[in-house]
Amino acid sequence: MVPIVMHHGLFGFGNLKAGPIEISYFHGIDRAIANRGHRVIVSRVHPTAGVERRARELKESILTNLPFLSPRGEKLLLIAHSLGGLDARFMLAHLDMAQHVEALLTITAPHRGSAYADYWMQHLGRHLGGQGLMKLLGLDVQALGDLTTDSCQRFNETVPDAPGVRYYSISAACPQLQVPPFAMHSHKIVFKAEGENDGLVSVRSSRWGQHLGVWPADHFHTINRRFAQNPPITDISPHYINAVRQIELDSQSQ
Repeated sequence: MVPIVMHHGLFGFGNLKAGPIEISYFHGIDRAIANRGHRVIVSRVHPTAGVERRARELKESILTNLPFLSPRGEKLLLIAHSLGGLDARFMLAHLDMAQHVEALLTITAPHRGSAYADYWMQHLGRHLGGQGLMKLLGLDVQALGDLTTDSCQRFNETVPDAPGVRYYSISAACPQLQVPPFAMHSHKIVFKAEGENDGLVSVRSSRWGQHLGVWPADHFHTINRRFAQNPPITDISPHYINAVRQIELDSQSQ
């Protein structure tokens, strides 16, 4: 079965262990996929750095784990959540990694940026002196600038799809009253600018390559983090497995 790399988004992390306790960014999704018979790793890159730095760290993570993932030279399926989708696209286009990857599946990734990133950067600049203050404090928060709609437009002009790699995407959307309370403001801003969204990323922005559908979930629920009351889906894992199955079937038909 196709080996799988799962790559986290902004403020994300890999699998963390403290004694018998293990915390996963994908909250059981990686385990559900592994139980199906796939070799699976979860990346671990800088949580707030810019796309290029995160892409280089993703490459290093994959190459380090390649003997486990692909002992017979099998190509990988890369599943990237949110900002991770931009990291993955940069890596495939510019870091000589397309030779190892059969397909990329992005989950609610802001390919065209997010109106909420625009809003956040505007107010950060007004009240805190922008990213200059963060750099003065030694904090790498370049990811915030990379998520604006202007930055993503420039990104898309310079980051072409890699030949030989198949690109898939999944979006998510739900009404404002179904997102967690802390995401209602961002949902409102993104909806006004871009329409249907998951609280952070719009359906329009998250389409890239072959679109596999729109999940009825908020942004956090797409990694099994359920902060809203009475979400329409309980465990999102079966949706991931169905997407992987569809990509496998596409591969077999080619």
